[in-house]
Amino acid sequence: MLIMDSREIRKRFLDFFEDREHRIVPSAPMVIKDDPTLMFTNAGMNQFKDYFLGNKTPQYRRIANTQKCLRVSGKHNDLEEVGLDTYHHTMFEMLGNWSFGDYFKKEAIEWAWELLTGVYHIDPDRLYITVFGGDPVDGTSGDDEALMFWKGIVHEDRILFGSKKDNFWEMGDTGPCGPCSEIHVDLREQTERDETPGHELVNKDHPEVIEIWNLVFIEFNRAAGGSLMPLPSKHVDTGMGFERLTMVLQEKKSNYDTDIFKPLIQRIEELTGAKYGSDRNTDIAIRVIADHLRAVVFAVADGQLPSNVKAGYVIRRILRRAIRYGYTWLNQTEPFINNLIPVLVYQMGDFFPELKAQQELIVKVITEEETAFLRTLANGIKRFDQYVAVNREPGIIDGNFAFELFDTYGFPVDLTRLMAREKSWDVNMEGFNIRLEEQKERSKSAAGKTMEDWIVIREESDARFVGYETLQTESGILKYRKVIQKKKEYFQVVLDKTPFYAESGGQVGDTGHLEQEGNKIKVHTTVRENDLISHIVSRIPDNPEAMVTATVDAEKRKLTANNHTATHLMHAALRKVLGNHVEQKGSLVDHLHLRFDFSHYSRLTDEEIRAVETMVNEKIRENIALNESKDVPMDDALKMGAMALFGEKYGETVRVITFNKDYSVELCGGTHVSSTGQIGFFKIISESNIAAGVRRIEAITAVEAEKFIQAQNDIIRQLRDLFKTDENIIKGVNDLIGQNNKLHKQVADLYNEKAMHIKKELLAAIEPVNGVNFIAQEVDLEADVLKNLAYLVRDEVENLFLVLASVNQGKVSIVFLASDDLVRENGWHIGLYLRDIAKLIDGGGGGQPHFATAGGKNPGGIIDIFNAARQLITRSKRAE
Repeated sequence: MLIMDSREIRKRFLDFFEDREHRIVPSAPMVIKDDPTLMFTNAGMNQFKDYFLGNKTPQYRRIANTQKCLRVSGKHNDLEEVGLDTYHHTMFEMLGNWSFGDYFKKEAIEWAWELLTGVYHIDPDRLYITVFGGDPVDGTSGDDEALMFWKGIVHEDRILFGSKKDNFWEMGDTGPCGPCSEIHVDLREQTERDETPGHELVNKDHPEVIEIWNLVFIEFNRAAGGSLMPLPSKHVDTGMGFERLTMVLQEKKSNYDTDIFKPLIQRIEELTGAKYGSDRNTDIAIRVIADHLRAVVFAVADGQLPSNVKAGYVIRRILRRAIRYGYTWLNQTEPFINNLIPVLVYQMGDFFPELKAQQELIVKVITEEETAFLRTLANGIKRFDQYVAVNREPGIIDGNFAFELFDTYGFPVDLTRLMAREKSWDVNMEGFNIRLEEQKERSKSAAGKTMEDWIVIREESDARFVGYETLQTESGILKYRKVIQKKKEYFQVVLDKTPFYAESGGQVGDTGHLEQEGNKIKVHTTVRENDLISHIVSRIPDNPEAMVTATVDAEKRKLTANNHTATHLMHAALRKVLGNHVEQKGSLVDHLHLRFDFSHYSRLTDEEIRAVETMVNEKIRENIALNESKDVPMDDALKMGAMALFGEKYGETVRVITFNKDYSVELCGGTHVSSTGQIGFFKIISESNIAAGVRRIEAITAVEAEKFIQAQNDIIRQLRDLFKTDENIIKGVNDLIGQNNKLHKQVADLYNEKAMHIKKELLAAIEPVNGVNFIAQEVDLEADVLKNLAYLVRDEVENLFLVLASVNQGKVSIVFLASDDLVRENGWHIGLYLRDIAKLIDGGGGGQPHFATAGGKNPGGIIDIFNAARQLITRSKRAE
């Protein structure tokens, strides 16, 4: 077998299929933005889904590529396996070739064998083939056609029949599907092969007898009822894991021993002092970090920042898993994963240029995430120690508490279990899992969606968008289906042509109505699922076969166009004011406002915001005409000065929107004004930080901007009336603030004087309880004075346990304070104790081991608080 590096392996695959008239296309972004059924690309075929579904006609009948994939959610979820073995990954490359109604089983099989044995020189004696053996439930027979072609290449004893589970591929519960042939390789030593034939270990989870390539033959469509119907066109979809292939060709036993991972592992060793191969837990940690780094770096490069929702939450979870392994097993208490990024960029940046272009942003994002989560880990450990201190008898960590650490603090439960074992405790995992399942069920209920089969009215495959030219069309319904989500029912309707813009590129979908014989049906929004434009309606027209008049809400479209064009003008202004490092990282445009996320590393000053506003409004007043160029080849568009955004998926040709070629040139599919004067006026209303190196601006235009200015003027007018001046309002406000501060000081002085009198009363009310000086009193003071009073008493009394209560306007305030020696001696944490008993006053509270506060709305519970404090003292060590 020929030994070659990973770059050469990838190149030879692509060259092989290019020589066989395949179009080599770039990888689609790993983060999916236009498919509600998927968050991440988890297979090479995802970007071609519309071709299989018949929603779109392929430009090329033969295609090959290497696709960035991520399997961390849904049924394709390898996250918890990563690191424990040597072959699972979150992010991986999938090498693949596709035929869309062109060649089928014969060529796919012959070329796969030729590439593996003739180009990569894998020993044919180590290869085994599986074919679909049929399924009586579906009524499908075995794949005799594939079997026949394989018999022409290999001996029959190397061909095995597989079940539906292993050898029948399905896109989902419904949709295109078909039998597949898998090619497996036996990597064992010859002595082991002599003892046990390889065919006995195929699909038996043996780590050295593994699938290397899957050839899927898509020839059926699965209906919602489960039946299979032949497709009019038959397709080929193949997938071969790049990392696994590299392991085979470099004669390694583990993917992590190949040149794909070795440089990262060596850098981890340098940074941490750990040695790969010396200890099982250390090895798992290093594999987790090396793998997860790749997933997070590629996701951020594709525009997905860590967050607490949807895809962002998954990326944050992956990164936190890596940080936690470094923290627990490699003793890394400071950020270090960010230092691995240059190694990965050096390795893969030539083939995936987005890594080089986004490197600075990636480093900042990961550094900030590491810093924040290490702080979270520290807080979680502190919370754990407090729990153990209060619950002094060794035993079981309550499952509810373990879930609180997990859910509130982001603290992994396996780390909680590890810390518990160190103290000879355990965690009630049954209780934890009950809470976790409850949370999952709530999420499932919120997100559950059932879609019925499409009802096809017309067989035309392509639906045309004509909304750039018109806002009304006479259209025919191609198909529709019922959708049930969150117990609500609606319909998706696809038209042969539509003026409705489907939500994409940050712009919301159009609203409006469909009309048939005077009956109007409201279009609530318009969405794009892959490349299919669906109109969301509450009911179907009475006669679906008849034509409908599709009409867009013109006013909303106009205002949305104002905001979209203003976004382009602002983007250009930001680059001129702040610098060319500014790049779009996300946007939202509707008829009310615009939101724009962009790369920048510091807060915008008032002067910078004003400069951006001034420049945009200048361009509005210049009334620059829209220059729209359609179907421009991508290379030509880039030469025109248009910026391609990383993480966006572009076709061979693009639409270029220009407002003065020296000012704003962007690739965009959205709707825009015919000239900038229509926008009227532009105003930024907020600027904030949303992630490391990413800022967010929200702005308004036209009618909303006019309303905003009028509201501001109304405020100024009211202030003038209040201060009875037409001139210097600022002076009047400053004078009032000064007077207010003076009065506050006078009130505070009075309360402090009152507190000194009350202090004497408290000292006289000391009650000895089991060697503790106990004071429990209700006082007539404001809540913010109670703390100062408590510390005044502490300074004069040893072995003190003080409880103060006050009631102001029906609101109860409680203060607990204990001397430090009592806290140390008894292992108290009165902040936790007060938090638990604050329900007695219908409130909540908490604080530090020696000082805590609570608030509530039940004055009748004050006496119960006093009694609970007394009980704590009676259980103290001094009572023993």
